Amino acid sequence: MTLNNISRAAIIIVSVGALSSCHIYNKFSMPTDDALTSQYVEAVNSETNEAAFGNMKWQDVFTDPILAGLIDQALVNNTNLNNAKLNVDIAHAQLKGARLSYLPSLTLMPNASAASYDHSHMNWTYQIPLAVSWEIDIFGKLLNSNRRAKAALLQSEAYEQAVRSQIIAGVANCYYSISMLEKQLEISRQTAEYWSESVQVMKNLKLAGRVNESAVVQSTANYYSILASITDLEVALHEANNSMSLLMNVPPQTWEIPSGAEFNTPAIVREGVPMRELASRPDVRAAEQNVAMAYYATNQARAAFYPGLTISSNGGFTNLLGSVISNPGKWFIQLAGQLTAPIFARGQLISNLEATRAQQQQAMNNFQYALLSASAEVSEALMLYNKSDEKAKLLAQQVENLQKSVEITEELLSLNGSSTYLEVLTAQQSLLSAQIAQVTCLNAKARAGINLYQSLGGGR
Repeated sequence: MTLNNISRAAIIIVSVGALSSCHIYNKFSMPTDDALTSQYVEAVNSETNEAAFGNMKWQDVFTDPILAGLIDQALVNNTNLNNAKLNVDIAHAQLKGARLSYLPSLTLMPNASAASYDHSHMNWTYQIPLAVSWEIDIFGKLLNSNRRAKAALLQSEAYEQAVRSQIIAGVANCYYSISMLEKQLEISRQTAEYWSESVQVMKNLKLAGRVNESAVVQSTANYYSILASITDLEVALHEANNSMSLLMNVPPQTWEIPSGAEFNTPAIVREGVPMRELASRPDVRAAEQNVAMAYYATNQARAAFYPGLTISSNGGFTNLLGSVISNPGKWFIQLAGQLTAPIFARGQLISNLEATRAQQQQAMNNFQYALLSASAEVSEALMLYNKSDEKAKLLAQQVENLQKSVEITEELLSLNGSSTYLEVLTAQQSLLSAQIAQVTCLNAKARAGINLYQSLGGGR
């Protein structure tokens, strides 16, 4: 087959196929046939608000220098993040391979042999050929493979961002949890001292006949309850330190974190969940690229119905010319074209196309669910943050009033004895309990702010 004939055949194939396979060459675009995906497409095409909470750099959100140093360390050492980066490298390599498939393949196949008939002189034959094979992408088989590899790369990059955001949030949560537990231990140990004094006071009052044995037993039980809560806090602190160590990819150790550290988030007031911020979430972007991969897989299944054209050429140096052995050898060249068309595999091709269509619909369903799930997650995180902030303000007022109560009770005891020492202890114990509740609430507020930042796709 000459080069002109091959070209004519290719033109005919393209002309016939173009009438029925134009959609094979289309790029993926998110369907807008329902309200949810339509809103998503509109949000993606809109301008990004750099001032939005989820779009802020993590260095501007977590300004504590100790915490910032720990996050930097985790982003370098964390095993999950490093594996996610390697997945991106793998996707890059696969995309490069898909793009190189457009180029001809070259193969060098040197060979030699010797033959002798009836004790005659040994005749050597040899060939040093270079084979060239080029698959012409008429119906988008290679094109869709390349686009699918590109979508896989974008998906792996989104996954890397999701892991990065998770690590940043995880380190921040561990940091404030350790700080909170240290503060709670400090308050609880102080509370235990007050309860120990209370037990002794109750014993003295019993000897004086002012209280009965039940009051002593109750006070002692409360004291041991505080000691038991201290052991729980120590266990929780140990676990939090181990979680931090795991994020840092280091053996378990105790982290030196200031007691009572507070996380100050910027003012976040919002009644709804903007779709633009949901579109920035890495899990949503990964789900979108999964739909794109399924779309291109369906196009590849469609392309399998159409013929494939491969042009091959052999050229090189040989001394075997037909049945004649020539020394020295001569240069030779061969050109061929091969047209491959499925005939008896149509049933299998139809089944494969139906399967890819179903998988594409599954990917779309998963994308819509990911979008709805993200919306619910952000809404819950926002509600939790706002309510934690309200509760923290109320508890601050409670602590302030209980501090005044302790001061007043101590003043009355010292001035005229109208207040008893037991009343002073009770007031102090109430204050310490409120302080523990306040620390717990501040940590809950910090976790709510951190989780809100993560749920909005923060950490870029």
